[in-house]
Amino acid sequence: MPEPTKKDEPNGQPEESVAPESSGAPPPPEISLEVSPPPDDAKPAATTSSPTPQPEDASSTKKLSVELPNDSVPVPAMGRKDSVWSLGEGQAPDELDKLVDNPPLSTLLIERPLSGAVTVGGDITFVAKVEAKDLLRKPTIKWFKGKWMDLASKTGKHLQLKETFDRLTKVHTFEMHIIKAKDNYAGNYRCEVNYKDKFDSCSFDLEVKEAETGSQNIDIRSAFKRREHKQQDDTPEVDVWEILKNARPDQYEKIAFMYGITDLRGLLKRLKKMPKEEKKLEAFAKKLDPAYQVDKGGKIRLVVDLADPTIELKWYKNGQEIRPSPKYIFEHKGTQRIMVINNCSANDDAAYSVVAGDEKCSTELFVKELPVKIVKGIEPVKTTVNERIELECEVSEEGAQVKWLKNGVEVPTGVRSRYRVKCEGTKHFLVIDDASRDDTGTYSIMASGGTSEAHIQVDLKPLKVYQDLQDMTVLLGQPIKLHCEIYPGNVPGRWYRNGQLIQPSDRLNIIHRNKVHRLEIAASSLHDAGDYTFVPEGYSQSLSAKIHIIDPPRVLLDSLNFPDNTVTVVAGNKLRLEIPISGEPAPRVVWMKGERVILESGHRVHAETYSDHTSLTIEVTEREDTGNYKIVLQNEAGEATASVKIKVVDIPDPPEAPLVPVVGGDWCSMTWEPPKYDGGSPILGYYIERKKKQSSRWMRLNFDLIKETTFEPKKMIEGVPYEVRIFAVNAIGVSKPSEPSKAFTPLAVTSEPTMLVVDDVTDTTVTVKWRPPETIGAAGLDGYLVEYCVEGTNDWVISNKELTEKTRYTITGLSPGCKILVRVKAVNAAGASAPRTLQHAILVKEVVEPPKIRVPRHLKQTYTRKVGETVNLVVPFMGKPRPKVTWLKDGNPIEPSQVSIRNTDCDSIIFIRKAERSHSGKYDMTVQVENHVDTAILDIQIVDLPGPPQCVNIEDVWGGNVALVWTPPKDNGNAPITGYTIQKADKKTMEWFTCIEHYHRNCITITELVVGNEYFFRIFSENMCGLSETATQTKKSALIVKEGLQMKTQEYNDHDFKEAPKFTQPLINTFAVAGYNTTLNCSVRANPRPKVIWMKNKITIIDDPRYRMFSSQGVCTLEIRKPSPYDGGMYTCKAINELGEAQVDCKLEVKGGFTFYELMQRGVPLHLIDKYMTESKVVEQEK
Repeated sequence: MPEPTKKDEPNGQPEESVAPESSGAPPPPEISLEVSPPPDDAKPAATTSSPTPQPEDASSTKKLSVELPNDSVPVPAMGRKDSVWSLGEGQAPDELDKLVDNPPLSTLLIERPLSGAVTVGGDITFVAKVEAKDLLRKPTIKWFKGKWMDLASKTGKHLQLKETFDRLTKVHTFEMHIIKAKDNYAGNYRCEVNYKDKFDSCSFDLEVKEAETGSQNIDIRSAFKRREHKQQDDTPEVDVWEILKNARPDQYEKIAFMYGITDLRGLLKRLKKMPKEEKKLEAFAKKLDPAYQVDKGGKIRLVVDLADPTIELKWYKNGQEIRPSPKYIFEHKGTQRIMVINNCSANDDAAYSVVAGDEKCSTELFVKELPVKIVKGIEPVKTTVNERIELECEVSEEGAQVKWLKNGVEVPTGVRSRYRVKCEGTKHFLVIDDASRDDTGTYSIMASGGTSEAHIQVDLKPLKVYQDLQDMTVLLGQPIKLHCEIYPGNVPGRWYRNGQLIQPSDRLNIIHRNKVHRLEIAASSLHDAGDYTFVPEGYSQSLSAKIHIIDPPRVLLDSLNFPDNTVTVVAGNKLRLEIPISGEPAPRVVWMKGERVILESGHRVHAETYSDHTSLTIEVTEREDTGNYKIVLQNEAGEATASVKIKVVDIPDPPEAPLVPVVGGDWCSMTWEPPKYDGGSPILGYYIERKKKQSSRWMRLNFDLIKETTFEPKKMIEGVPYEVRIFAVNAIGVSKPSEPSKAFTPLAVTSEPTMLVVDDVTDTTVTVKWRPPETIGAAGLDGYLVEYCVEGTNDWVISNKELTEKTRYTITGLSPGCKILVRVKAVNAAGASAPRTLQHAILVKEVVEPPKIRVPRHLKQTYTRKVGETVNLVVPFMGKPRPKVTWLKDGNPIEPSQVSIRNTDCDSIIFIRKAERSHSGKYDMTVQVENHVDTAILDIQIVDLPGPPQCVNIEDVWGGNVALVWTPPKDNGNAPITGYTIQKADKKTMEWFTCIEHYHRNCITITELVVGNEYFFRIFSENMCGLSETATQTKKSALIVKEGLQMKTQEYNDHDFKEAPKFTQPLINTFAVAGYNTTLNCSVRANPRPKVIWMKNKITIIDDPRYRMFSSQGVCTLEIRKPSPYDGGMYTCKAINELGEAQVDCKLEVKGGFTFYELMQRGVPLHLIDKYMTESKVVEQEK
């Protein structure tokens, strides 16, 4: 047995590295740094942020740069920071580590990344976790290397950042993966987390260790640099670790500056983490060698020497304890412990260790195998395809591992491989059951102790054709079968069409069965026509045939998806209709419309034919182009025809003028007929427009199409003539407008008559009366239609065959005792209104009604008229049957020659054509119905001009004054004297001048007479009829003489009669009846004469024809002509002069809109009611 040998040690010294913290406590590393003293002009700066860069020469310390992915910024070498950090005076390493490794409790990070170590080329992951229970959004995290290098921009194949979120635990996990680490990746890293106003950070270190390699992996360049540096600089090596251990804390920065240490903080941290050495007693006096080697099948002894023979010893193989067995034998010789491994094989090549107490030593065992030699090599083979080939080789050892190769490439020997490998003892075989030409080549067998090779040649067998391919003519769509027979039968081949290789598919099947080769196509197509060739594989000979495909012509209308083969086009557009066709050979195409052939040379309509389609082109389509077009195709395989319908659509023709059969107040009903030609497209609807006849602007009435042929325009002005027209709309567009309809005028029927009441009932007649409708409209009112029906039936009988314009009508020819219902309709040009019907049935039977005289209000007082005027008094009364009326004057019968009296069923009229004073007196009216009597008294006063005063005397004359006295006239004209008018005349000229008018007293003094003149005076009487016809003159004259004596009169101041306006009689609140004139009176006293202003509701009345203003002798009067309820309000009379102003107010309330029934109840005569109603209507029209 050969003795075991140790494994060779590497020639170079391995670089030292710090083991990761997870391993045991290694001894402190010995680091040798080559530093040069700083230059003379360098000043130590312990607090500077970064050292000053030194020039790079032979005596200066070289610096390395970190090359991270996509990183172009140079950073310090492994284990260094970007700058020297100041620690401050007297800061011990314990305190420094406390600041770095034990920061205050984080507010965000719940798990911080920890420092770690990784070998060169290895992977490492740093993890930071943030709890998100109190966070509304994801925090922001940044990874830094050194101070400022942001690693987010350095991500790539060597650096990856990953973020995940666990929804159950609500924890954000941030990971930084470093892949295939390099030497320059080592250094200090920092992780920063931000969330709103919260901030947290953590620093950690990465240490990159060199991988342990043998002598063949020594870095020659680094060794050479190390030796070269030692040759240039003989300065002894300095152990910085020992210097830092023995130095005071305040000397750390100085030492770092002297020896060029840039990562002082990291160096101190590692110094602190290094465990202190503890001396232990060794259990082994002699340990196992690092490695052993033994030949396969040999025997080896592993020996250890114990310091204490009593210690229990255990042997392990790859971590598994070894038990005693025939293969493993344990021996004891004194303090030696021996393990013998017999019959070593490849399985024994492993790592072995022995444990004694707490100590352990290990080694590796290498089993060396002997080479396998080839005893008999393989021989060359020459054969033909489809034959069996077997290569044989014999080796020197059974069960040896060999490798078969073909042309230098290992032969696949899998389950599906064409090659089979078998072994019989020392013989090895390679078998090819079905040889092919691809098997030609150089085959070799390789063993550990040698190789053997041989050449194999596989040739083809001679080709024989038993059946050649035949030319074929096939109808399109029919199957194609090409057949041939060749020998040898197992030779594959390829099919070609027109030189292109044919691949099998769903429709094309290639069959090879022994000698037969077939090509089958299920359904032929035009592309299948051509020259077919079959080429046997490996042979230059080929078989050929020609396939000719014929196809009857066809028109492929179905592919166009035209409904009912109909093509629709808008008139005026260009139509190009392309119809796909087929046929082999290409057919001849003819287009026809009816019996006319469409030529290719046509101008507006022409046809064109191509290989796969034919087209019909119409440059500008017209309605006449609508019709059926026939297509005829012919070729040698047959003939085909097809028909296409072209439909030219256009906007429809305009409809005919619409008809307006029914017209309402603001609407009408119109109808029309659809247009004769719909443009080839169904009518979708209609648009309606209207305009006033005298206007030219049409207005659209509908924005949504109307489907029907009727429409009711609304919101028209009554009485204004209109015209309407129609537009038809189809899918193409809107037609031209129709002719306007005949002008029509919207007219509305009136509203129903109002106030229908029963006026009289007899045994055979019923008299009703009513008021006109409230709304008549522009059509006016033609008359009324009175209808009645017997209660209990619905047969209305028209009583008046012709319309009556009156609002009173008597229905005659009724049966006594029956009950009837009466209704009245108002009729105008628009038709009859809704009827107004009596609420209750009327019993046709005369009823005795006691008489009742309704004396009008103006007759309840003295009725005054002037002599010569006409007196026409109407006194209404009630009573049934017709009452008997008698008149008396002052208790005596009235003479018909003096007074005319006319009696009717409901009133009595006193008429005096020319009134005289004798007609004055009290008239007694008696109305009698059977035993019922009613009386009334009318006081009529006929007034005339008064007579002159009886006597006028000159009572005294003094200076320029004359005093007159007279007596009232004997005849006052049957009316009180209201005043006198005094006139004077000079005796010389006898021209009369009025001195004063409307004087009320019987004496007066005439002043300012001219001295020396002689005057006569006369006086007229005045009553409500005017001045008397004659005047009474003084019999004597009054002479104004000049006095000879001059009398000195006393001086006195004239009395100041000026006075501010003051109303002596205020305005009184007044009620007026609508339609009857009313006056407002007041009196004012002022000097000088004031200006009188009338106001209504604080607004001055100026130039209003409805108001008349009078002012006479201080009496102010405002007459309101025919007032209406609108004239009611607050009226003010204001008097203004230079001394001041005054005003009085009153309220006028107009009782307007009395109904006929109300006026009748108030006793107003019928002729006055009619007059009031007529005047009210006129006033409303004027407004």
